[in-house]
Amino acid sequence: MVHHSGSIQSFKQQKGMHTSISEILKEKSLKPSRRSLPCLAQSQTHPTNLNHFLSVPLSPEPKPEVQGLSQSISTSCSLLHPQTAEDGKDQYVEESEVTTCETRADESVPLQKPVTRAKLEARTDSFQGKNRAGSSGLFFRDGKKRIDYILVYKKSSLQVEKRCTFEKNLRAEGLMLEKEPSLTNNDIMFVKVHAPWDTLCKYAEQMNIRMPFRKKCYFTDWKSKTLGSRFHLRWRQIKSWLPRNPMKLDKEALPDLEETDCYTAPFSRVRMHHFTINNIGTFFSNSTRSRIVHHVLQRTKYEDGKPKMGINRLLGNNTYEAAFPPHEGGYKSRHPIKTHGAQNHRHLLYERWARWGMWYKYQPLDLIRRYFGEKIGLYFAWLGWYTGMLIPAALVGVFVFLYGLFTMDSSQVSKEICEANTTIMCSIQDSCDPWKLSESCVHAKVTHLFDNGGTVFFAIFMAIWATVFLEFWKRRRAELTYDWDLIDWEEEEEELRPQFEAKYSRVERVNPISGKPEPFQPFSDKLSRLMVSVSGIFFMISLVLTAVFAVVVFRLIAMEQFASVTWYFVKKNWQFATSLTGVCINFMIIMSLNMVYEKVAYLLTNLEHPRTDSEWENSFSLKMFLFQFVNLNSSTFYIAFFLGRFAGRPGKYNKLFNRWRLEECHPSGCLIDLCLQMGVIMFFKQIWNNFMELGYPLLQNWWSRRKMKKGGGGGQNVENKAQLPQWDKDWNLQPMNAHGLVDEYLEMVLQFGFTTIFVAAFPLAPLLALLNNIIEIRLDAYKFVTQWRRPMPARATDIGIWHGILEGIGVLAVITNAFVIAITSDYIPRFVYAFKYGPCVDKGRHHEDECLRGYMNSSLSVFDMRDIKNNSSSQHRYCRYRDYRAPPWSPVPYEFTLQFWHVLAARLAFIIVFEHLVYGIKSFIAYLIPDMPKDLCDRMRREKYLMQEMMYEAELEHLQKERKKNGRRYHHEWP
Repeated sequence: MVHHSGSIQSFKQQKGMHTSISEILKEKSLKPSRRSLPCLAQSQTHPTNLNHFLSVPLSPEPKPEVQGLSQSISTSCSLLHPQTAEDGKDQYVEESEVTTCETRADESVPLQKPVTRAKLEARTDSFQGKNRAGSSGLFFRDGKKRIDYILVYKKSSLQVEKRCTFEKNLRAEGLMLEKEPSLTNNDIMFVKVHAPWDTLCKYAEQMNIRMPFRKKCYFTDWKSKTLGSRFHLRWRQIKSWLPRNPMKLDKEALPDLEETDCYTAPFSRVRMHHFTINNIGTFFSNSTRSRIVHHVLQRTKYEDGKPKMGINRLLGNNTYEAAFPPHEGGYKSRHPIKTHGAQNHRHLLYERWARWGMWYKYQPLDLIRRYFGEKIGLYFAWLGWYTGMLIPAALVGVFVFLYGLFTMDSSQVSKEICEANTTIMCSIQDSCDPWKLSESCVHAKVTHLFDNGGTVFFAIFMAIWATVFLEFWKRRRAELTYDWDLIDWEEEEEELRPQFEAKYSRVERVNPISGKPEPFQPFSDKLSRLMVSVSGIFFMISLVLTAVFAVVVFRLIAMEQFASVTWYFVKKNWQFATSLTGVCINFMIIMSLNMVYEKVAYLLTNLEHPRTDSEWENSFSLKMFLFQFVNLNSSTFYIAFFLGRFAGRPGKYNKLFNRWRLEECHPSGCLIDLCLQMGVIMFFKQIWNNFMELGYPLLQNWWSRRKMKKGGGGGQNVENKAQLPQWDKDWNLQPMNAHGLVDEYLEMVLQFGFTTIFVAAFPLAPLLALLNNIIEIRLDAYKFVTQWRRPMPARATDIGIWHGILEGIGVLAVITNAFVIAITSDYIPRFVYAFKYGPCVDKGRHHEDECLRGYMNSSLSVFDMRDIKNNSSSQHRYCRYRDYRAPPWSPVPYEFTLQFWHVLAARLAFIIVFEHLVYGIKSFIAYLIPDMPKDLCDRMRREKYLMQEMMYEAELEHLQKERKKNGRRYHHEWP
């Protein structure tokens, strides 16, 4: 629509708008606001050595001058560079599938004419540099057309007709194809896909891709400058005196991290004169180009006359072996990056992110997002945020542990146990001899490390920490979505999964969004499949409980064997030995069942026939979480809440199958068993996960390189991997996990559960999680950059279903920690004794150790060993056991005492008070912390207002230029 100048002016005066942006800028002093989307015209955001690769035009014709392009660019992309006959010949290069690659390195065509780049730095690359660019595997043979996507198929595949139809339709959509045989396998053929400028413009408009606006960048944060300019100046002076933060990345060595300030708008060919197009070769970034090509591949038919389309289906029926965007070259260089700069973005990511020497640095999130896409960028942003938030939790946990360590010897309970040389404890078996309480002195001291006065405080702290972590992540996510220009982005209507369409192709209904008929799953069929899936989930959970029961039986058998062994050291520490062996057996069962659960979850999810890929991923993620969460924590729940609760008493012990006596807790409590269970499983599981994430891909890639050197695929014997083109190198890398980021999120979410759910029993859990995550970030970075093929740069605005799972874990953590403190630990029995039965009753406030004097004797009951048959020859008549029961000489022997009921009432009261208090604090904090920062809201509103003004002025400017050019006025002007 063309707007009239006078009409626009009067319209804006009526609405109270400013007539020009200059008036807005005069009215308010504005401060730069950070926008991460690259404004390619106003900052050179590419490494120095990348200028050659990114300045090569995508067509043989010389690129038009920037000034002319910005002033008189046509509304049609095809008018920018008309196709010549020679270009058309290069566009559709067809090769026989048996053609060899004799002269590929010499067929790259260098540019004959220098390309001018107005307002940008001049090119200084030599002819040899151009020739290397064409043969490096990043371009077609002519050295001009950049490869945006790689398709791989086998020559022996029988799906020739589908492939030919698919490739013919791709050309009809405007894509250019070129085929190359593999150097390492004679049966492999690569199809290089390039999207020319016309096609990029067409689909960028259809996909509503936001691109940098042509107008100068405007800044919106004007309040801070007008209200606190003096404060900011002084603050900058103070910061200049302080030492530089070593965790920050050096922006001089990272040109891709330069802050750019420009508005973006959905791309439109009609309004192309609004956008910053100084170079058509760099206007669309590599990730954007790959995303556009992937969009075309997903919507191109492969059978004429039938609604069968999409590269995913062709990958499923083995028409193609793989489809992936290429990496931007190698990740290593002979020259240091500080002196010679980065060769490409992949090299830059490796040097400034994936290398182990960068473990203490902040992540270059903008560069990660630019190379891998917003979805993977959000994962690493969340992982980095989670790791940073673990620092205060780890510090508090270490302080609680150190408090227990320093007070271990002075603890009244530990003193009484270590000095109880005359206290005889009842034997764990009828055939064994009694033992002295002082023999468990070490056990009591170790228990005090984790069960001390700081346990309750740490449990409350971690419950609040979980809420603060999630609430501040919402704010961080809002900032990232703003910086990455995802505020107005909405997911496209997803295409149906091929399996869903094939299953329900006979039943159709009209899609309410697209208005087109599509396959439909009846409600009865969906419900029946869902019921089968739920039944499978319960069956697998019952299998987990069966495995836990087997571990319990093993512990009972091991307890008897260790207690009766002749080795004195093992016999003395039989409880440690029983717990340790039980944990190791349990860990092996957990890791074995995890592999089974993944296959079962995959089978059940496919049985449900989800409609779209996102529905499939959410369903699969939920099943995997349920399976692995129950598998990982079921034995922990048993130790925390059931161990020693049903053991009975001497003379009337409960036995499993009338054979094995149930396990009971140590006189100093059961918390040490829970702590040992958590520590061993968490430590070994993190080692196993890190090996599977990095060690296994390294072994696979080593084996692939070994086969290449030997020519195992029937291809040439390639001694030097550097001789291979990029598509061959990428093909020999491992594909990204078929489940995407599910495994990555699942590992971290399970760790989050381990860190919060039973943290009262193991205050060092946040520290172990922090150390693991520092390694995990670099492991994942190294894996993505060096060991995996480049994934398709996908977009996302949040972490999906995992945020709801994290909130559920936070709620469960409050409940479990309340029960751990009240039931598993001895905090409540000590509290009741100190204020009800101890020496400090009715004497005012005294030191804790003084009030607990005599606690150990109060918590042990007396048993007459003459009540046991065949035990009349014992040297001692009475023995002690852990319980609150009446002595044998009382009128009601072995019945629960009043102290037992007081402790039970206090435990229940503590659970109720703790849960309500913590939930109230969590809700209050969540209410106080808004999901989006206020300054960000104001900035977004201000930007929206200025965007409207810029659109008005851009239209006026364009209209005035057209009038001067044509010398006549338009009669169809608005209004």
